[in-house]
Amino acid sequence: MAASLWRARAALTNAFRRFSSAAAEVTTTVPRDAHESMMFSDINSQIGSCMPLSSMRIGTIIHNIEMNPGQGGKLVRAAGTCAKILKEPTSAYCLIQLPSGVKKLIDSRCRATVGVVSNPTHGDRKLRKAGHSRWLGRRPVVRGVAMNPVDHPHGGGEGRSKSSGRWGKGSRTPWGKPTKGGFKTGPLKRKK
Repeated sequence: MAASLWRARAALTNAFRRFSSAAAEVTTTVPRDAHESMMFSDINSQIGSCMPLSSMRIGTIIHNIEMNPGQGGKLVRAAGTCAKILKEPTSAYCLIQLPSGVKKLIDSRCRATVGVVSNPTHGDRKLRKAGHSRWLGRRPVVRGVAMNPVDHPHGGGEGRSKSSGRWGKGSRTPWGKPTKGGFKTGPLKRKK
């Protein structure tokens, strides 16, 4: 049994080698004007083309944009999103309008893909029940105000209390600093 399988496999391998060597010997020539018809005069009009921003025109719709040259696409990758080139990328930087409306300067050597990301109706999908959210791997979110003081800085109080506990103190970090009302909790920047 094993010997017959081995012979069949060896015969198949030999046939494949003969076929590939015959295919390599055959040379096909394509006429010059056929090559020219395959090439497009304007590569910017091809949806799905990936190229540096410097070689794109103003008003081009793009997605999958790099932030640093050679880093790989980082911006505008969600379903149905796209960005637009606002100014001609002649200098070192190119002005791009992101889907949020923010205008960002990006290095002209960075690459992007022409067109819109597929599946534009992704955001229109309704979740049928709470379990549907769990199927997608999203766990429930509990508000900090609904917790106890030991579980969260916003926890404690009677009823819907915005103050922590009965003493009327505002929400605090674990180190006692207020967390709301614009109180600066992060490292202070050097003032000029």
